[in-house]
Amino acid sequence: MAKSGLHKLRDGWAAQIRVIHALMIRELITRFGRENIGFLWIMAEPLLFGGLVGIIWHFTHGPTEHGIGIMAFVATGYIPITLFRHSVSRSVAVFTVNQSLLYHRQIKIVDFIIARFNIELLGGMMAYLFMGIVLHAVGEFPVPDDIGLLIAGWFLYALFCFSLCLIIAPLSEVSEAMEKFVPVTTYVMIPFSGLLYLVSWMHPSVRDFLLLSPFVNCMEMMRKGIWGANITAYYNIWNPIGCTIVFTMFGLILCRVVRGKLSVE
Repeated sequence: MAKSGLHKLRDGWAAQIRVIHALMIRELITRFGRENIGFLWIMAEPLLFGGLVGIIWHFTHGPTEHGIGIMAFVATGYIPITLFRHSVSRSVAVFTVNQSLLYHRQIKIVDFIIARFNIELLGGMMAYLFMGIVLHAVGEFPVPDDIGLLIAGWFLYALFCFSLCLIIAPLSEVSEAMEKFVPVTTYVMIPFSGLLYLVSWMHPSVRDFLLLSPFVNCMEMMRKGIWGANITAYYNIWNPIGCTIVFTMFGLILCRVVRGKLSVE
C-alpha cells in the first residue's frame, strides 16, 4: 500500500512538472515568438536594464562607491529588483488569460504562476551569471568570496518574490484596481529593496527599520557573498524565510478561494 502511494505521488509530481514545462514553452512562444533571439530576451531585458543604469552611475558617481566597484554594485542590485518587478507584474490577471486551459484536469491555477515565475527566475539567473562573467573579465567584478551565501541570498529573494506572486495573482482577479496599483507599488518599494545602498551606510535607527524588509536582508546576503570582508553586512536569514512561509500560505488560500469562482470555458 505504501509503495502504491509513493508511486502515485511520484507519477503526480512528474505530471505536474510536464504541465509546468509545457506552460513555460507556451508562455515563451507567446511573449517572444520564434524569431530573432526568442527566449534569450528573458536574459537580455534585466541585463540591459542593469547594465545601462550601471554605466550611468559609473559616469555620475565615479568608478567606486565606499570602496566598491560601482558597476558591480549597481548590477547586483538592479538584476534582483528586475526579477521582483517583472514577476509581480506578470502575475496580474494570469488566471484570466489562461482560464480556458483549466479545462484540462492536470492543470492547476498555481501552475500558471509557477510557469511565469520560473521564466523570470531563469532570465534573472542567466543575466546575473553573464553580467558577472563580463564584468569580471574587464576587472569590474570580484570573484565571489562566499558563493554559498550569494546563492542562498538569491534563492531566498526569489522565494519571497514568488510568495508575493501567489498573493497578487488571486487579488488581481478580485479587484481590477490591482492592475493599476502594482506598477506604482513596485516603484515605491525601491527604497526598501536594498538596491541603492548597504545597510551599514545608514544611521543605526534607519538601519533597524530597513532590516524589517525581506528584500534588504536578501540583498545584504548576496553582496556579503560577493565582497566578503570588504564590506559590513547586516542581515537576518529568518526574516525572509518567515515572511515567505506566511505569504505563501496566505497566497495559496487566496488561490483556492479564487479557483472556486473561475468558470472553465
